[in-house]
Amino acid sequence: MSVVCLYAGSFDPVTNGHLSLIRRASEQFDRVYVAVMENAKKQGTFSVGERLRMLDTVCAPYANVRVMAGDGLTSALARQLGAGVLLRGLRGLSDLESELIMAKVNRRLNPALETVFLPTEEGLETVSSSLVRELAALGGNIDFFVPPEVRDMIIAHYQQGGQDDG
Repeated sequence: MSVVCLYAGSFDPVTNGHLSLIRRASEQFDRVYVAVMENAKKQGTFSVGERLRMLDTVCAPYANVRVMAGDGLTSALARQLGAGVLLRGLRGLSDLESELIMAKVNRRLNPALETVFLPTEEGLETVSSSLVRELAALGGNIDFFVPPEVRDMIIAHYQQGGQDDG
């Protein structure tokens, strides 16, 4: 039986924390969809196209990982893809309450969907997209926080006058 996993988020931009979860999911599930979710109420710092390019680059080594754009309800996207597992990462207790609520809502909307939580790998608890955006906008060193393959894309965005709208 093939187990399909969906890892959905904004990935604005992708971080080493995200990549850790993607790598670990690729080892546990037969197919992993990484979906950049579009939110009409939120304008991201990086365009969906930029985020997809970044994810395509860092996910290239994983043959069973597919990168895509998504919109609407995550539970509906999981149903469309035939995903029975929704992957969520937990950096700490502050993430747990909101993630549990969303897991219950997603399960209500799609009873076939199980949410699997993976704790952040040791040392990556402080890594977040918002922190990366803030550091990059201020010219700080982001090497620890992002995959080297996308570092220059992120820095170039801010050097070309890109704003932090997220």
